[in-house]
Amino acid sequence: MDTIIEVKDLRREYVTYKGTIRKKEEVVEAVRGIDFTVNRGEIFGLLGQNGAGKTTTIKMLTTLLAPTSGTCKVFGYDTFGQEKQIRKRINFIFGGEMGVYRRLSGRDNLRYFANLYLMDTAERENRINKILELVELTDAADRLAETYSKGMIQRLQIARGLINNPEIIFMDEPTVGLDPLGAHMLRDIIRKLRDEGKTVLLTTHYLPEVEELCDRIVILNHGEIVARGTPDEIKGDAATLEDAYIALIKGDAS
Repeated sequence: MDTIIEVKDLRREYVTYKGTIRKKEEVVEAVRGIDFTVNRGEIFGLLGQNGAGKTTTIKMLTTLLAPTSGTCKVFGYDTFGQEKQIRKRINFIFGGEMGVYRRLSGRDNLRYFANLYLMDTAERENRINKILELVELTDAADRLAETYSKGMIQRLQIARGLINNPEIIFMDEPTVGLDPLGAHMLRDIIRKLRDEGKTVLLTTHYLPEVEELCDRIVILNHGEIVARGTPDEIKGDAATLEDAYIALIKGDAS
């Protein structure tokens, strides 16, 4: 297997201050010495409750946040200190309706983001047409994004995240707030990306989505890994993956 993400003893601490008059400094450990690898071409799930350390981990992997200590490598490069070798080869897609310009058409949104990557006109237009077809927005490409449904907005966000043809796509709750049909369509797109050789790192709270999509997963709790493996391995003898997940978070798993 070609390992393209390597995390070893990764830690991130924050300093906070409590009190009003005499403020007391307190160190918060958001990520506490985690280890995992991600292979090229797989869909990898990063799971955990709110505050478990998922977003902090993704921020370190996408070069937005420096680790306190440990190893955090993408394509063999350190995410802090060698950012330039990484950034053009990755992209990030988040859930919800933020991240696109609603007063621009879908096509003009993609042109704007393509220009940030200094793509020439011919390459840009070819890339945009291909992505619009992938996310099934060709017919709506020249409509203003403010006329799009939630599902269409999220598909446009995926299109934006693919504009630089990234090798790794980080997705944070990509189906949040979508109706079942819209969520099903987005899961189909994620599978198509894997079929094209892309690597997807996915966070979600929807456990059936994890079983359907992910090759391997890691579960975080209070900044530490409490389980890792395939969905079936983690499910074990539990009735559902959700039952196994809840037991692990509560500390009841054997």
